[in-house]
Amino acid sequence: MFVLLALLLPTPAAAERIKDIARFAGVRSNALTGYGIVVGLSGTGDQNLELTMQSIKSATARLGVTLPPGLNPILKNAAAVMITAELPAFAKPGQRLDVTVAALGQAKSLRGGTLLLAPLQGADGEVHALAQGNLAVGGFGAEGRDGSKIVVGTPSSGRIPGGASVERASPSPFAEGETLRLDLNDVDFTAARSIADAINAALAPGLIPPLASAEDATTIVIRAPAEVAARIALAARIESLDIALAPPPARVIVNARTGTVVIGGEVRILPAAVAHGALTVRVSENQQASQPNALAGGRTAVTQQSSVDAGEAPARMQLFAPGARLGDIVDAVNALGAAPGDLVAILEALKAAGALRAELVVI
Repeated sequence: MFVLLALLLPTPAAAERIKDIARFAGVRSNALTGYGIVVGLSGTGDQNLELTMQSIKSATARLGVTLPPGLNPILKNAAAVMITAELPAFAKPGQRLDVTVAALGQAKSLRGGTLLLAPLQGADGEVHALAQGNLAVGGFGAEGRDGSKIVVGTPSSGRIPGGASVERASPSPFAEGETLRLDLNDVDFTAARSIADAINAALAPGLIPPLASAEDATTIVIRAPAEVAARIALAARIESLDIALAPPPARVIVNARTGTVVIGGEVRILPAAVAHGALTVRVSENQQASQPNALAGGRTAVTQQSSVDAGEAPARMQLFAPGARLGDIVDAVNALGAAPGDLVAILEALKAAGALRAELVVI
């Protein structure tokens, strides 16, 4: 069933903090990835996966334990896993990170397992953190001897809160160069110019050349002092500034999977008339018994009688006046009595006719 949501009603531009719509270049997290072994499982491990066997032999060898040549134990209580984490900006050695652990092989569940010490590498190939700890697994599974099973959630993955320790400081270009670069979350020429003007008016009115200038639709370049403390103070003041943004672009968002239609407040309709009707075809089958004369020696037979009926509901036409806005669209759709499946067709027809002044996005 489609649901029509009237969002982003036309209102005067509201003030927003710069920190909510932009971020400084270089102040970002970095992805970390690692490979490890989870032990202590209750018979739900990788069984005889060769990869797990090699990893166990390597792990025990580092601890001074050498397994006899040719010994390949069936490892029901161990599993090979991939480990992921996010290294935040300005992370320092000793800080803790949350890690996510996911089974790599045949393990059915990681519940009750413990991750052995594993290095986490960044895109530069350097080890930035070390992970180890007991897993917290939300899902579970059960299996019968006849092959029947039930699985709730995802028992083959879990998390370790604070399971990794940062070993290498996270690099950041924030303190380098003669400028700070402020990047918008969304590409918008108007917003970039407005932010640059707001920074100049609040922090350096009348300064020539100006303190901040828009480089393009995404980046604002700000001249910054060399001292790190002064840069931090400047960035803090910029983040706390309020900026009045122009209304967002006119868009109609249609989610065909959930049946949600969102119409932005800036959507406009040019003069157009919409007629909505439905053609219904009904086919019915009736069975009747044919009873012959008993003296003639005939047999009773069943005959089919088909009935086909077609009808079209009265079409109703709705006129959009010039400059129709969100409220007019909602009222018109309700007046037409559009069914869930017809709502998208009406919007697409308006777009094809050039009457819908908005971007139609289907997700």
